[in-house]
Amino acid sequence: MRNRKFSRYASPLAAASVLVLALSACSGGSSGGGGSTSGSGDAANNLDGRGPITYVQGKDNSNVVRPMIDQWNAAHPDQKVTFKEQSDQADQQHDDLVQHFQAKDPNYDVVDVDVVWTAEFAAKGWLQPLKDKMAIDTSALLPATVKTATYGGTLYAAPQSSDGGLLYYRKDLVPNPPKTWDEMMSMCSIAKQHNMSCYAGQFAQYEGLTVNAAEAINTWGGKIVDDSGKAVVNSPEAKTGLGKIVEAFKNGNIPQQAITYQEEQGRQAFEAGQLLFLRNWPYVYNLAKTDGSSVVKDTFGIAPLPGNNGPGASSLGGHNAAVSVYSKNKATALDFLKYMTSAEQQKNFAIRGSLAPVLSNLYTDADLTAKLPYLPTLLTSIQNAVPRPVTPFYPAVTKAIQDNAYSAIKGDKSVDQALSDMQNALIAAGAK
Repeated sequence: MRNRKFSRYASPLAAASVLVLALSACSGGSSGGGGSTSGSGDAANNLDGRGPITYVQGKDNSNVVRPMIDQWNAAHPDQKVTFKEQSDQADQQHDDLVQHFQAKDPNYDVVDVDVVWTAEFAAKGWLQPLKDKMAIDTSALLPATVKTATYGGTLYAAPQSSDGGLLYYRKDLVPNPPKTWDEMMSMCSIAKQHNMSCYAGQFAQYEGLTVNAAEAINTWGGKIVDDSGKAVVNSPEAKTGLGKIVEAFKNGNIPQQAITYQEEQGRQAFEAGQLLFLRNWPYVYNLAKTDGSSVVKDTFGIAPLPGNNGPGASSLGGHNAAVSVYSKNKATALDFLKYMTSAEQQKNFAIRGSLAPVLSNLYTDADLTAKLPYLPTLLTSIQNAVPRPVTPFYPAVTKAIQDNAYSAIKGDKSVDQALSDMQNALIAAGAK
């Protein structure tokens, strides 16, 4: 997911500050045609408006958005879409959306929302519920993606792209990939024989660590919060899962430098031939195949994340597209959502930007799988994926997870103490 790799995660500190500080309202002057810069109750309640709209998304590094919008505009000359391109930094994207929502800016008609932001924005009343005349058909979508767009039993966004973790491995050294974590750890002797490090994921103190810690906890049967949003992380199952990562750092199966790894550092180490196994996202596949510096172009394979007794529980990534409650042209905005989730556009996203489709049948599409052979493996990952905690207090929740997981990995806290402190911090964040 190259064009989204910098926007997958919101910075917890920057985002958390949004929850506790009242940001000053913006004067609306964004590009595009939603109307005047002051929202009104009539505009918020009008579901039939048609006309120009603005689509807001992070930096389009792979150039998939502009061709999509050009095609729409050619077919809808009276309902043109203007692209408002944000930065490539997730915390800046999040804060920009918050400021415009707080200002009730009708010019942000359709917005791209990281899956972990949906609950926060829906709880604040900023997203138009997709029900009744605003409903979309979700029957062809992957169920896991629909769950990320749902809050309180109501759909608030259209799944636009998904994401799941994959295991990259050296198939020249490991002909058959490990199916379980313990099996993978037993293969670390192969790495030592070849003067390589064994395994790495994303273990720096940022959202990627929340993802990796959550995967370990969920894989061994634990939960961070239950279905009601109550903190339940201080459990024997969570201790086993987080303990697996801590143990691998202690015994060297995960190299010490991996505590600084985000996605790119791990990718670069794997492409340089320094790692036997790497947990990362699908975007790595094309880069490892095409980068001039990659020494593993023809020697790596992909597999589902190894778990306890089979595939592990990947943390679910991806993005959703939502209609602002302040948009004046909601009927056009709804049609644009449906357009983005059409098979044609989903194929374009996958081929041009390595974005994981949200339509189930595309994972067995012969033409698409010929171009992207990792799709069936990615489907296994997504089908076994677990969303990160769905909560309007997510910024504080993710900070509690990553801070305490990091302390356990460093050895500053025992796993027991880290989980106890994580539980208390989750309760303080609102997961009661």
